[in-house]
Amino acid sequence: MSALIHYTGEAVTRERRTHMARPYRPGPKHFVFAARDGDDQQVSVADPQEAYVAFSAFFRGRESDTYTIKDEPARQSLVLMPRLGVISRIDDADRPRSEHLQVDRANRYLPSAMLFFENGYAGLDRFGQWFSDLSDLDASPETRGAARAATITTEAAAIEEVARIWADSGIVDPSDQYYVFFDSHDVEDDRAERAELLQLIEFLGLARVDAPAGAAGGEVWVRTDARLDVECARWS
Repeated sequence: MSALIHYTGEAVTRERRTHMARPYRPGPKHFVFAARDGDDQQVSVADPQEAYVAFSAFFRGRESDTYTIKDEPARQSLVLMPRLGVISRIDDADRPRSEHLQVDRANRYLPSAMLFFENGYAGLDRFGQWFSDLSDLDASPETRGAARAATITTEAAAIEEVARIWADSGIVDPSDQYYVFFDSHDVEDDRAERAELLQLIEFLGLARVDAPAGAAGGEVWVRTDARLDVECARWS
């Protein structure tokens, strides 16, 4: 069973908007939302924000172990698997490829959908630690983090990756002397990204400092560095 839903002319609640969504050109754009219950939905939307609102309602309105967003003209898909804690992105166009991401926070699924609506497969490039082999996700978070860090061999790439990790869950300390990674997170959160970050801090020679008393156990504090300042400003 499938339903065609037009969001282009309706007043809808803006659930996630950090900037004005650019209209699809040419538009509208069509996506298919699928879940294991067989109640697929085809949507026709004017811009990524409309697509996000439509998918949010689809995602929250049912219980499924798998949710799929298909951009059939582009031959690209995003697959969310909350019970496994996995997100997969698939490109079946000229050079078929797929990559997989382990997720340890429930609030990661809908943001990944928004990035897919904005820029397709490539929109998720900087979303996290992607692996081409699904079996790689069976490794411990620390092993995955170390493997990811080992693929980064230049200072520029390392600075960019550190800034991405910070932008996802970090703050600048009110004193403006420290970047705080994984702000207010427990030590069991973000283990893979923390393992990657610690290796990159060492690779770049950044100055890690002890977190102050009362800080959450998972926080990582790093003294500000001109190289990091420039890149983090780009991600802010």
